[in-house]
Amino acid sequence: MSDRCLLILEDGTVFEGASIGVPGTTVGEVVFSTSMTGYQEMLTDPSYAGQLLTLTYPLIGNYGCADDRLESRGVQVAGFVIRQLCETPSHWGSTESLSEFLADSGVIGIQGIDTRALTRRLRSHGVMMGMLTTEFEAAEALTQLKSAPDYASVDFVRKVSVDQPYVWEPEPSDGKTLEVALVDCGVKFNIMRCLASYGVRTTVFPCDTPAEAILERGPDGIAFSPGPGDPAHLGNIVDTAKTLIHSGRPIFGICLGNQIVGKAFGAHTFKLKFGHRGGNHPVKDLATGRVYITSQNHGYALDPQGLEGTGLEVSHVNLNDGTVEGLRHRELPVFTIQYHPEAHPGPQDSHYLFQRFVDAMRGSDGA
Repeated sequence: MSDRCLLILEDGTVFEGASIGVPGTTVGEVVFSTSMTGYQEMLTDPSYAGQLLTLTYPLIGNYGCADDRLESRGVQVAGFVIRQLCETPSHWGSTESLSEFLADSGVIGIQGIDTRALTRRLRSHGVMMGMLTTEFEAAEALTQLKSAPDYASVDFVRKVSVDQPYVWEPEPSDGKTLEVALVDCGVKFNIMRCLASYGVRTTVFPCDTPAEAILERGPDGIAFSPGPGDPAHLGNIVDTAKTLIHSGRPIFGICLGNQIVGKAFGAHTFKLKFGHRGGNHPVKDLATGRVYITSQNHGYALDPQGLEGTGLEVSHVNLNDGTVEGLRHRELPVFTIQYHPEAHPGPQDSHYLFQRFVDAMRGSDGA
């Protein structure tokens, strides 16, 4: 049996379980995802930076871990919360167990708690700060937790963005290689993989790169990536987006990128009670009436108030709560999506969005 570990919520709730990964103490916003698979992709998704990720599916680790499932340079979560860890994975591509991966990555985690009770509490009261610790008793941990910075007060985008530009090469193609400039607010590797499959070479830029430096590369299109944290911190990136939008090049915003583009046109964002995280969120494309089952990971949403008269209109809505899931400009080659089209709950139903971006760069309308 592993060492004792505690999860303490800011409202004083305490869960006791067993330590997984490495011992220690970590603080973050406690959130939950309903995805049944993809634990390694979630652990390495930069949008989870600063968060204690809880998985609602009870048995985690069944198919092990492998290097080709990484979505960034390493684990991004602040901590990991599950019901039960599988110690004997079975999958032909597995190179190590989840237990070994967590330990190798220095992750502090807990298993053996009632994740259903935790999820119900977060759904009722909203996400909240929490602490995982193998070092402190509950009372001392709660005292330390109350003095820790709140999740919304930290600019996590600059923590996860790259320091220097790098290039993701395209797959072989018969057509012209398109060049995309991607502003890295916390990008997942699979976005570049999807673009590469359409013959696109992607140059990934740090989030604070000036618009002029991006345009100097002469890209055919510009993308704004997903990422963590409160969009209220991203005024400089929003200003960059305003300049890039008026360059006339096709613009594609994904997840946080949707919110950045919306804010560039005058919209505001607000925090969701417990966010959208999982692989089963229904989204309606208003142009076609088609409903997509989507993968999502965000804690903030876009308020469309303020977009009147800008030419930017809502293109997709979430059928669970009616929130904005996408935008499209009536005249400019600008469109966005709030969910993750590079993820595969469909499994490839939403790849039409990458095709639309490619068509816009080639000078045709892919709607």
